[in-house]
Amino acid sequence: MPHRADTCRIAAPRGHVHAPRTGASPDAHPALAQALAQVHRPDAWQGGRVTEHLDDTRAPARAPAAATPPRVSAARVLAAALVCGSAVLLFAVHVRPLAYVPLVVGVAIGLVVDRVLGRDLLAIGIGMSIVSSIPLQADLSDAAILRFAVALSLAVVVPYVLSHHVFGDDVIRFPWRTGKPWTRFQWGYLVLVVAAGYLVLPFYFLSSGAYQNWPTVVEPDEIARLFVGVNAVGTWDELFFICTVFALLRRHFPVALANVLQAAVFVSFLWELGYRSWGPLLTLPFALIQGWTFSRTKSLTYVLVVHLLFDAIVFMVLVHAHSPHLFDVFVTAPR
Repeated sequence: MPHRADTCRIAAPRGHVHAPRTGASPDAHPALAQALAQVHRPDAWQGGRVTEHLDDTRAPARAPAAATPPRVSAARVLAAALVCGSAVLLFAVHVRPLAYVPLVVGVAIGLVVDRVLGRDLLAIGIGMSIVSSIPLQADLSDAAILRFAVALSLAVVVPYVLSHHVFGDDVIRFPWRTGKPWTRFQWGYLVLVVAAGYLVLPFYFLSSGAYQNWPTVVEPDEIARLFVGVNAVGTWDELFFICTVFALLRRHFPVALANVLQAAVFVSFLWELGYRSWGPLLTLPFALIQGWTFSRTKSLTYVLVVHLLFDAIVFMVLVHAHSPHLFDVFVTAPR
């Protein structure tokens, strides 16, 4: 039989690209050139037949599968709600030791439903219990400053040690540097925070009388102590409520639910600290926005800057409330 060049083809499944019948250069057909390159790969052959590698030249790339959302059940939500809800009794209503009952029950339910959830709720509960061991009313005395320093530090350190060195987890982190520059929106939000604080905080503290929940500051050393105290507690807020409580809850629940749970603890603490009257109308949105911002930016530095800018205005308003001739720059302050 006369030999014909176009009868020599590679046996391939239907739909695959074959070599050209003519002597045309593969370079003139990019898709064909890619297919032929796949044919000549050693791993493209199985049992004398061309494998499905050739189909890659025709099928579009698939998008990566979405991450599986945390599994939520009524029992899991109940356990977390009891632990975080006990903060209202611990810090706002102040019914102790009764307030520890829902906390312990919540941890127990968590351990029964999911051991990892129970351990994380235990870490949160221990931190909250340490905080509840001292009175949280603002006090600038030496003894109060020492109590705050020891108790609030332990409330962060103990859950961290438990999570990392006892439970073997790596959930609680303090991401100071993310390696990403702040966006224009983030810079703009900082300006918005300052503007909102300037307009709202003077009216809140002075019209509600909430400033009286802080000690009178007149002398320079008292003003300096207030400045250090406001900024120290503001920094601790982010380390505990966001990087500890929120981080542990977000491991088990969607961001929105975890954020509401941490906000319940956050706002209850701020209530006992002195943000009373209609203060929760300010502190609740603030706590929710801080949690949401951290979930988006993954940056402790950014949420801390937001918080300290807000606290700078709090400090100025408190000083002005007790010494009206100082920081007399607030247009919304009642006269």
